[in-house]
Parts: sequence; structure tokens; C-alpha cells
Amino acid sequence: MDRGRKQPLYRRVNTRTHGVRDHDRGGEFRHTRNAKNPEHDFVTQASMGAETNRGVDYTPLYRFLLSRVGRPWEETYREAVSRLDRPEPVFWMVAKQREDARDVVRTGHSSYFSGLYVGDDGLLHRTDPSLDEHSLAPDCRCCTHTFNGVRFTRPCPDDVP
Repeated sequence: MDRGRKQPLYRRVNTRTHGVRDHDRGGEFRHTRNAKNPEHDFVTQASMGAETNRGVDYTPLYRFLLSRVGRPWEETYREAVSRLDRPEPVFWMVAKQREDARDVVRTGHSSYFSGLYVGDDGLLHRTDPSLDEHSLAPDCRCCTHTFNGVRFTRPCPDDVP
């Protein structure tokens, strides 16, 4: 890799390994494409879903955005997009206006990150800076729940007497 080139803000995940889950798998289009009695005419004309981008982990992007809180948005956005395969994942976490922002963004089965928004001052802000790994409780015992990459400290509600 070039010395001046920065690492991408995403990574490929192996989706072919036995037992890999949670990669946005839907129904297989091949089962409905040539059906004899399609319910809708558009089924035979629809695309096979090449737009779906499975097997990509954007955790490095989310950590990058969190590290840029308090900095100018335009500069942060420009750098993020230059290191991504597509620009849409930036807006999964960042809202352009305060009223559209969410306090917590769920990025996987048990991964949560702080919601961000672009303030009137043009800087990147956390929606609720008081939230941390002590604020949230997991919804099941079987998974390791994280908030901004740090494990939840509260027990699962099922464990509380």
C-alpha cells in the first residue's frame, strides 16, 4: 500500500464461511423470477439485486466519525467519502439536522453507536453526549452488546431479580 494513502473506512467480511449470519440475507430472487403465475408483472422485469452490498463492515467508519466530533463537517465528510466504497453509510449514523438525529444507532445485532448530527455551526455533534456503556442494557444474555466499541456494563433485564 502507498505510504501516502490512508486505510479504507470499511472492511470486507467473509460471507461464504459456514455459520456466517447477519449479512442482510433476504429471500433468493431466483425462486420468484421465472414463476409461472407471478403475483405482479414487475417480478419478471425486476433486477436481481446487484445493488445489495453484503459482507461489508463499516465499524471503522463509525469509529472515524466518533473521533471527529467537534470538527468541521465538510472536512470530515470529504475525508470519509474519499475512503469509502460508497457515501451512503455516512448518513446511517449522521443526520444533517438536529431534529432528524437519533440518540443511538444500531449497526448490527448487538452493536450500538452514538447518533451524530451536523450543527448549525457546521460542526459534528453527538446527539446525546451523556449516553455511554453504563446507560444501556442488553436485550439478551447470549450476545456481547457494545456501545461505541465498549461492552455494556449493565446486566440483562432477565438477570435482575
